[in-house]
Amino acid sequence: MSRVRVDLNISLDGFATTTDQTPENPFGDDWGRLTAAYAATRTFRQRVLHDESGEGTTGVDDRYAARYFEDIGAEIMGAGMFGLHANPDDPDWRGWWGEDPPFHVPVYVLTHNPRQPLDMAGGTTFEFLTATPEEALDTATAAAGGGDVRVGGGASTVRDFLRLGLVDDLHVAIAPLLLGRGVRLWDDLRGLEADCQVTAEAAPSGTTHVTFRRGERS
Repeated sequence: MSRVRVDLNISLDGFATTTDQTPENPFGDDWGRLTAAYAATRTFRQRVLHDESGEGTTGVDDRYAARYFEDIGAEIMGAGMFGLHANPDDPDWRGWWGEDPPFHVPVYVLTHNPRQPLDMAGGTTFEFLTATPEEALDTATAAAGGGDVRVGGGASTVRDFLRLGLVDDLHVAIAPLLLGRGVRLWDDLRGLEADCQVTAEAAPSGTTHVTFRRGERS
């Protein structure tokens, strides 16, 4: 049966977003620090940067990075993760993932502004939905063909799915830094761990990987 999965990078104080972006640096320096361990892995370099040199870190961080891409049949993301907030009025905007995005599955983008679907290289298609989390999940599950559905982000979209109890597997890579502001993942999620098997594993990078796994759904 399909499972609903989330993988996020967060800070020690629980923030999954940064606030130091500028027009010249749209991700901000803090984002690079938050995701440094993931971006250094061999898997990231291959799947996202299309680097076939074999360079990049292996070990604990790379194992979780590889798992990020395994068994995914469909993806759900918010408009911000696609980049619509940066180009809301450009009907030709094709996202900031490039012409060969790393997903290689149907991707459903939650937005209040309807747009035409986009067919990209490598099997990625972007379809834009005005839907509730439950409706989007039903659509993505049907498209996944038995594979898992990943809720990719951003943080606000993930929180919506977590609050509704729709996520089966939550993995957070906790970076050893304090951000102090942004969108905190854990707010209003008291007791999230109650029905989960919780595991934690530390990586040499200083990142701690914590996974919350719910039992099989009936």
